[in-house]
Amino acid sequence: MAGGGNAIRGSRVGAGPMGEAERGDAAPRQAVTYFCSHEHRSVITLAIEATPPDSWDCPKCGLPASLDSDNPPPAPKIEPYKTHLAYVKERRSDQEAQVILDEALQLLRSRRKSGDIIF
Repeated sequence: MAGGGNAIRGSRVGAGPMGEAERGDAAPRQAVTYFCSHEHRSVITLAIEATPPDSWDCPKCGLPASLDSDNPPPAPKIEPYKTHLAYVKERRSDQEAQVILDEALQLLRSRRKSGDIIF
């Protein structure tokens, strides 16, 4: 059987939007503006008692933003991906690497001659 008329589904008689009279007064707030290096302006609402942080991540681009509109923080430098070999080259000079390679080859050749081949 179909429901009829102009009834609103999911509501009850007397239901309506709750106002401040029913919920109580809202807590006092402050609007704090942050600026990023892409010239985005983000307004964040905080409680009056809260101390605004010095920096905030920009919701538009993700860069750090500060309270100073004239000097926003610079974008962080992104390090490129390093391979294992790049990290090894940071720790060892070419001469040290050559000495280690020569020792490993000498050990491998001595095992081959004695018949102790290990793969």
